[in-house]
Amino acid sequence: MAADTQRLWLMYPSRLITKPVICELSRAFDIVFNIRQASVNDEIGLMSLELQGERDVLKNAIAWLEAQGIKVEPLEINTIEG
Repeated sequence: MAADTQRLWLMYPSRLITKPVICELSRAFDIVFNIRQASVNDEIGLMSLELQGERDVLKNAIAWLEAQGIKVEPLEINTIEG
């Protein structure tokens, strides 16, 4: 079965910006990640993230991110390559 790809915007609350969330995500789920863009300050973290994996695994990984308190939005426009 071919891997699916999801491109997402993540918005981190201030309490999570120093936590290794993406590392934990990759250890908990069988996915490949690529951080495409990130901006972090003391109040908020924004990240463009590309995830690859089985569809159900991606769905569970996104639900896990949301359960951590991260706002997850699909990346509508490819601002990095376009």
